Amino acid sequence: MTDKPLIEMKQITKSYGGIRALKGIDFHLYQGEVRALLGENGAGKSTLMKILSGAESMDSGEILVNGETVSVTSPKRSRDLGISTIYQEFILAPQLSVAENIFLDRLSERKGLICWKALCQKAGALLKQMGFENIDPMTKVGDLPVAYQQIVEICKALSREARVLILDEPTAVLTFHEIEKLFQVIRKLRDEGWGIIYISHRLEEVFQICDRATILKDGTLVGAYELRGMEKKDLVNLMVGRTMQNYYPPREINIGQEMLRAEHLKAGSLVDDVSFHVRAGEVLGFYGLVGAGRTETMRALFGADVLQEGEIQLEGNKIQIRNPSEAVKHGIGLLPEDRKKEGVLLKLPIRWNTTLSNIKTFSFWGIHNHRREQEVARKALKDLHTKYGSLEDAANSLSGGNQQKVALAKWLVAGCKVVILDEPTRGVDIGAKREIYSIINELARAGTGIVVVSSEMEEIMNISDRILVMRCGKITGELKKEEITEQRLIQLAMGVS
Repeated sequence: MTDKPLIEMKQITKSYGGIRALKGIDFHLYQGEVRALLGENGAGKSTLMKILSGAESMDSGEILVNGETVSVTSPKRSRDLGISTIYQEFILAPQLSVAENIFLDRLSERKGLICWKALCQKAGALLKQMGFENIDPMTKVGDLPVAYQQIVEICKALSREARVLILDEPTAVLTFHEIEKLFQVIRKLRDEGWGIIYISHRLEEVFQICDRATILKDGTLVGAYELRGMEKKDLVNLMVGRTMQNYYPPREINIGQEMLRAEHLKAGSLVDDVSFHVRAGEVLGFYGLVGAGRTETMRALFGADVLQEGEIQLEGNKIQIRNPSEAVKHGIGLLPEDRKKEGVLLKLPIRWNTTLSNIKTFSFWGIHNHRREQEVARKALKDLHTKYGSLEDAANSLSGGNQQKVALAKWLVAGCKVVILDEPTRGVDIGAKREIYSIINELARAGTGIVVVSSEMEEIMNISDRILVMRCGKITGELKKEEITEQRLIQLAMGVS
């Protein structure tokens, strides 16, 4: 890492209407550095990076690249300045080849004629440079695993001779092995003099891969810190602005009778003879690597996917669930893994998203009780400490963490007997995670049966009363509270005896 800043952002301000999203932020990135950008949801991280990537304009401030003041007026201008952003949702054309995606805006150098051999050779050279020469440049991107699609995005940046890489939650859907491969690529780029901005809520990764951290809170700069010598709890306290004693809040465990039982479920190739049960007041964890079949099991149970075989019982009575509406009628709720596509209706008001699961209870003789609906929505959102402007604002006006809270509030309003939470804290900040854990505890205390699917080992170990581990569509083991260890979870998830 050199003493010369690669990127300088000075006194950056940005407002949306009457809300000041950024209040005079200073940010520096050096050559040969991996810089974490941290903060709770709504802290201003995304806004600051949107300004740097040209997706948003700043109200005031100055941006310097290699010591020279620049104007970042568009994403193209940002790319021309050597800044490349890789978002959680990749910007790739799945039906096109790897080579075509890498050079999509530069396919031809000779009057519209494409030299496919040269294109593949150039793409192959970039892939080899990253240590992924096993990826065929002519393979359709849509046929690649998610981790390889991410490498294609990085190769796009390499092909444009970028020197700054912004990574937004890059490991959200990667396996252990894929995360390590990504970290190898990041270290290689850092050693070659790239500046890398790493946005993540997974603090164990931040300590593993980053050199320094810049922390924002409520649109203001908390500070920039060397990570060497710091502890996780110190970083958490800086992010939330207070001392957080119990990251995983304790609860009184009072497990009752069986609430839900699933027997011999089969759906597609990733749900193969899966059986389990959850009792009232119990938090049942589901763990496994990406592609183990956890999400597919929950979707089949909820009626979102076709259940080919199997039996479902609720409170000892056999029930049939052919679609999500029937699941909700029986008192089963599902917080899906992909909140943007399935968890919330982004263009509809926050109020509707919060009460939609129980909308009929607000109508009597054809008259809708708006006041009662608003009261219920406000209380549910308040219980989750949700930050929003107006109940009538669209859900897409919220930060990712607050969208997740709205998606969870929907099932609080519905009063479900069983709630399935699939990756409930993915993309959610430290403070919001604790609030979600508290809500899980409250639901369990009230006698709700809770099923939590999580890829975060520390999380699943701390919030679960019992854990089932899946691999290749089957349950490979069950661990009671006193039996849960990292070693056992990894062994069962990877099929190692």
